[in-house]
Amino acid sequence: MLNYNVQNTIFHYLDKISLINNNVSKNYLFEIQDSITIIQCKKGQQFVMEGAPVNGLFFICKGRAKVLKTGIYGKEQILRFVKEGEIVGHRGFGTRKKYGISAVALEDIVLCNFSNEVLEKMLKEIPTLTYNLMLFYAEELNKSENKVKAFAQMTVKEKVIDTLIYLHRKFGQNPKGYLNLVLSRKEIADFAGTSDEQVIRILSTLKKENQIFTSGKRIGISNIDLLKKEISEHNYFINS
Repeated sequence: MLNYNVQNTIFHYLDKISLINNNVSKNYLFEIQDSITIIQCKKGQQFVMEGAPVNGLFFICKGRAKVLKTGIYGKEQILRFVKEGEIVGHRGFGTRKKYGISAVALEDIVLCNFSNEVLEKMLKEIPTLTYNLMLFYAEELNKSENKVKAFAQMTVKEKVIDTLIYLHRKFGQNPKGYLNLVLSRKEIADFAGTSDEQVIRILSTLKKENQIFTSGKRIGISNIDLLKKEISEHNYFINS
């Protein structure tokens, strides 16, 4: 993990973080630049460890990562996927001394870290930042509550379908129609709350039904509107 504080590099990456860019002036950022750390991580590298002391917030400046929690018997549950401009570690800030989640890079990524001290200072001095962060927390809580409800009502097939729709909505697709985020079957299972075997079986069924097409790990959705109809009775898409 490489840390470096170079002014031009910091401002280049901060421009990609809307919460900061829209609420914090360049002059203010210039004053606190020595307290901001840019971190580079390689694919597969863990940059937040569950149970470790909280060290501020991490913003994704470039690349994508997965946020997960360890359940019983050490089984991983992926809570969400994050991309450029999004926050990791926010649930630990200000409320507890240890992170309740882990975060792992899905590809080479660049992070921007605001320490506990500098973030607390910013929130006390910049009302618009505090207000918009509060709105972000409220929206996150709403999503979490809806996800719990949906998970209790959906079948395993519906959870896998919803995961595919979520990935399509969040990351889009390439010109060939494949999802822009390539995940292993295990990662899909860890997000959908099921097993690798069930994911493989359901994807095979969806492929036979011409709902999806695949190439190795890559998955494409043939018709997103038709796939949405499979779970339309729930009137909610997980992590929307």
